[in-house]
Amino acid sequence: MGTMQKKSFKEADEIRNAGRLRTESVTIGSHKFLHNTAQPGWSWSEDLKPLVKTETCQVRHLIYMISGRIRTRMADGTELDFTAGDVGVIPPGHDGWTLGDEPAVWLDLQPAG
Repeated sequence: MGTMQKKSFKEADEIRNAGRLRTESVTIGSHKFLHNTAQPGWSWSEDLKPLVKTETCQVRHLIYMISGRIRTRMADGTELDFTAGDVGVIPPGHDGWTLGDEPAVWLDLQPAG
């Protein structure tokens, strides 16, 4: 049997700001939860590409949209929009950006480590 655990984004393990994106993360066991807030005008290609130095985002995302809207585009040109209440998987090889004039907020579940 496992032990119950609890953490809060109010006391995040790590906070990162990259351009117009703020990411707060907490890790519990083998899972890392990322709480992302992307301001209007945010895009992976403008705010993160210069930092990670890859042509597209190479991370797989399992997301839950809390508010706002984002659009993702795969390297093959396929696009998909995510809005509040949506759950989705975004494979490696994509770009993404905020749609509209309100921040986009989502949770991203990643393996820890």
